[in-house]
Amino acid sequence: MPYLYRDSKPRPPARPAGARATHSSGKGYEELRQECLRTGVLFEDSDFPACNSSLFFSENPPIPFIWKRPGDIVKDPKFILGGATRTDICQGDLGDCWLLAAIASLTLNEKLLARVVPLDQNFGPDYAGIFHFQFWQHNEWLDVVIDDRLPTFKGRLVFLHSAELNEFWSALLEKAYAKLNGSYESLKGGSTIEAMEDFTGGIGEMYDVKAAPDNFYEILEKALKRCSMVGCSIDTSSAAESEARTPFGLVKGHAYSVTGIEEVSYHGRQVQLIRIRNPWGQVEWNGPWSDNSPEWRSLSPSEQRRLSQAARDDGEFWMKFEDFKVHFDKVEICNLTPDALEDSTAHKWEVTIHQGSWVRGSTAGGCRNFLETFWTNPQIKLHLTEKDDGQDDCTFIAALMQKGRRKLKKLGAEMLTIGYSIYESPGRDGHLGKDFFRYHPSKARSKTYINLREVSNRFKLPPGDYVLIPTTFEPHQEADFCLRIFSEKKAITEDLDENVAIDLPEPLHPTPSPQETEEEKQFRALFEQISGKDMEISAEELEYVLNAVLKKTKNIKFKNLSLISCRNIISLMDTSGNGKLEFSEFKIFWEKMKKWINIFLQFDFDKSGSMSSYELRGALKAAGYQLNNYLLQLIVLRYSDEQFQIEFDDFLNCLIRLENANRVFQALSVKNKEFINLNIGE
Repeated sequence: MPYLYRDSKPRPPARPAGARATHSSGKGYEELRQECLRTGVLFEDSDFPACNSSLFFSENPPIPFIWKRPGDIVKDPKFILGGATRTDICQGDLGDCWLLAAIASLTLNEKLLARVVPLDQNFGPDYAGIFHFQFWQHNEWLDVVIDDRLPTFKGRLVFLHSAELNEFWSALLEKAYAKLNGSYESLKGGSTIEAMEDFTGGIGEMYDVKAAPDNFYEILEKALKRCSMVGCSIDTSSAAESEARTPFGLVKGHAYSVTGIEEVSYHGRQVQLIRIRNPWGQVEWNGPWSDNSPEWRSLSPSEQRRLSQAARDDGEFWMKFEDFKVHFDKVEICNLTPDALEDSTAHKWEVTIHQGSWVRGSTAGGCRNFLETFWTNPQIKLHLTEKDDGQDDCTFIAALMQKGRRKLKKLGAEMLTIGYSIYESPGRDGHLGKDFFRYHPSKARSKTYINLREVSNRFKLPPGDYVLIPTTFEPHQEADFCLRIFSEKKAITEDLDENVAIDLPEPLHPTPSPQETEEEKQFRALFEQISGKDMEISAEELEYVLNAVLKKTKNIKFKNLSLISCRNIISLMDTSGNGKLEFSEFKIFWEKMKKWINIFLQFDFDKSGSMSSYELRGALKAAGYQLNNYLLQLIVLRYSDEQFQIEFDDFLNCLIRLENANRVFQALSVKNKEFINLNIGE
């Protein structure tokens, strides 16, 4: 299915209070629940049925799963038992540790948890077999309803479960997230920051621990104090190392949560500690400051209680921060307020959001390595007008997110490799052309192109105007995207491809007969030969005339014009309405035709007789039409072939359609003005 650009105007960040109902019935959670209570029938979700298609898309279940409601698994099911805590998250037989690590971080903030997991749900008297959860998706909060049938084997939950066997909030949350993404299998493999953003609407940043700044401990401390969600992991050098255990009890390629950071006095000196949680609920660090290590004996019982230290095999452990930097490789932080990692002065960031698409043949130009098409990517102008307080530069975060790829896994889609470049604006409006990028280097860019859902970086640039180009690494790759700009001071953004403008020359008038050129005399003779005395030709006769003339033109390698094109020409030029073309009308059209031929030849760079669809924007602009991305994408889908080439016949049809549309628009504008004047006169 092609991706189509729709509305790229900057938007404010979404608020969770207005979460949109997503059930196919159009009904919200409460309406569906009341309906079930009224009929006395437990809810069954037809959008995510209790069958194999909701589990896996590439294989059959390895064991025969049985879907059961919590009341069929235990006698006294509870939604939340004794509060939702990180110990409620134990991984099952699904490779979604990244999601579980994010859920564990979510439990550290009651307000955030209550937003994602509405707490007014239970298995009490008003139980109807229906639950709901709220997730952020591309600047929109969605309310996802599910039934409570869960996959089991031998009476036990197969996937995420709580350490308390009769507590089910975490298993139901995992099911809702699986529904959001199409299936449980779609949750295999991912980045913790992805789920963190879906739980908060926040913005993520990633750190390479080995290259982290000197104040990395303070960064993490401030992030946790600001209730930011933090995850960490150990890199693998090959697929064989995935989930391999190190001699110190750590798991490679596995997503952990960072749940605390503290300093303690140990033998008269301060030691920095960090608390990590394995979502498996077991398998822990066995080095210094692990659960049963001798270091704890030197701390008072009250100090141990302050750190919530207990020697339990629950997956959570402390370790020395210096050891953490040695053994872990990546840290992911989801900033609930993007200033959480800056100085201690709290302030609100300005946020703007753009939605867009990369569409094959028109706006999927690839990175700067592909200069011929790079310039065709969407372009967003950024006006930085105010410096940071006490600084000479302007700080902002640019976060580029590809949309819906996890849900498309079942169709074979993978995460695309994405990134962006930022250029200093030349000071003119409109889409920047190829030559600009040929001769101007970027001012800043994402650190790398990577196949993650989101690429996010923080920048400091002098006040001024900049143009941000979001791209895939390779050209011709299709996806929808969401670009978020967080700035310390108010920044203004606009899409350079938003405006539609038409700048056509004044209509031509036929040359009086006595002043005919040699070319016109030849056409008249051909006209008389074909049309007869009335000097009017049909579409079939026009086809013969034009192809006969074009074949004699040496610098043109066009195929024959089609009969459809000739019918369209007559519809454009026929002023009498008889479905034929008079010689005077033909002369006016031929002048247009010559101009359009010259434009086509100008953009047919390899002189092959066809033009790259990526050049269509420039060709249409030369003909007087400035189109936005949405219209351009539609035209390319209609007129280009599988190789993104446009023949002259299609180019001609495109221009005729545009000119006809312009005439209709002008006629409607005149009528509207007459109507307004009439009303004003009354």
